Amino acid sequence: MKVLYASSEAAPFAKTGGLGDVAGSLPVELKEKGIDARVILPLYRCISQNYKEKMRFIQHIYINVGWRSQYVGIFELEHQGTTFYFLDNEFYFNGEQPYGYIHLDCEKFIFFSKAVLSVLPTLDFRPDVINCNDWQTAAIPVFLDTFGDNPFYRGIKTVITIHNLKFQGRWDLAKIKDFMGISDYYFTSDKLEYYKDGNLLKGGMVYANKITTVSESYAQEITTPQYGEGLDGLLRARRNDLVGILNGISYKEWNPETDPLLYKNYSAKTVFQQKKHNKTGLQQELNLPVDETVFMVGIVSRLTDQKGFDLVAAALEQLCAGGVQLVILGTGDEKYENLFRHYAWKYPDRVSANIYFSNELSHKIYAACDAFLMPSLFEPCGLSQLISMHYGTLPIVRETGGLRDTVVSYNEYTGEGTGFSFGTYSAHDMMFVVKYAMDIYYNRRKDWDGIIRQAMASDYSWSASADKYIALYRELTGIYDAPEPPAEKPKKTKTK
Repeated sequence: MKVLYASSEAAPFAKTGGLGDVAGSLPVELKEKGIDARVILPLYRCISQNYKEKMRFIQHIYINVGWRSQYVGIFELEHQGTTFYFLDNEFYFNGEQPYGYIHLDCEKFIFFSKAVLSVLPTLDFRPDVINCNDWQTAAIPVFLDTFGDNPFYRGIKTVITIHNLKFQGRWDLAKIKDFMGISDYYFTSDKLEYYKDGNLLKGGMVYANKITTVSESYAQEITTPQYGEGLDGLLRARRNDLVGILNGISYKEWNPETDPLLYKNYSAKTVFQQKKHNKTGLQQELNLPVDETVFMVGIVSRLTDQKGFDLVAAALEQLCAGGVQLVILGTGDEKYENLFRHYAWKYPDRVSANIYFSNELSHKIYAACDAFLMPSLFEPCGLSQLISMHYGTLPIVRETGGLRDTVVSYNEYTGEGTGFSFGTYSAHDMMFVVKYAMDIYYNRRKDWDGIIRQAMASDYSWSASADKYIALYRELTGIYDAPEPPAEKPKKTKTK
């Protein structure tokens, strides 16, 4: 089976969030399981020159975007045994970051979506399935419907994966219509039109054969008005084609036993002897008091309302009252950036605010902390809780989306659990659970260590998720592995 994974970003080439991690890991796992999975993404200016020098130029074509005829350069690179295609156009992809202003991004990714389909004959690669991701590639199923007269494209199935329904590629209807250059037939209220605007994600959801989200709970939540971002009616109508498949993480990149960025490597067997060296190492690096016994809580996140930082803001004074060291890494809304800077100034012995992003520091935080805080308002899947559990750092999460699906809240009567959770979105409930976790950490260390063992034993690698994607692709295409021929019976030999 041939699968083309279309994405606006993919690690390690271009990454701004979880989509980059997924696009860089899932196709590699699919390839290892026998699927001819390939990835296609834009050739951004910000991609490292080290990768660009290894790319092979294949060919170039021209396509129409509105009234413009635009160049599409096609490059290829093999990475981790998987083929990655890069589409080049300096007019669209010459910025310092993958994303910018929405009106420019809409045109940019309409171009990219049309180019993905247009280059397939040149690549001599006809996928059975194109897996699109978020609004940036949602125009692909729509364009595919317009390509139906060409026999090359007939029968290609499409899946659109929603990583975050909040972002929909919504802009002026007339402009999107002009950029796409297709019939007015596609711009009605049951297709691309959305309250007099154009909505690319909506169009992709209408025309894709299947819709997936990144956790089972999120698939259920987005069919409700509370989480549906105005598209819950469409999602309810397509409920039979809506599937939740949990994301995984790469245990090659995220493995405390081999992670080169840690102060001290450790495994599930050595976690109680070696993990503490990561805490003291991080404390020294961040100029916090060195104390291996203090309860250290980590946050690695975009600092936005979606991630629950209004709850953190309301409880921060209480959180800093004693017994906790808080380490924050991330950027986002100015009000939260300044809030954490203020508390790092007010309580330099308890709060370290690192208002930037550093991959190296994120690895150290996952390994050094005792707990990891994720009080999200909504969370389609979340990767940080999966990483923290694998590193023996217990997540404290709100029960929503993928957080509910992955973190088993500790039950002191049965001993089961891989972390801690709360249901109601309130600062009071969040602090109640934080204090409960602190009590177990300080006063019931045997129980705390048992939760760590269970968290590190959890398997959230890509293998199980990849199997579910393969099953979905097979259901769509009817392509199954050919059964192995029966083994020949050994011939009987006559004996004298």
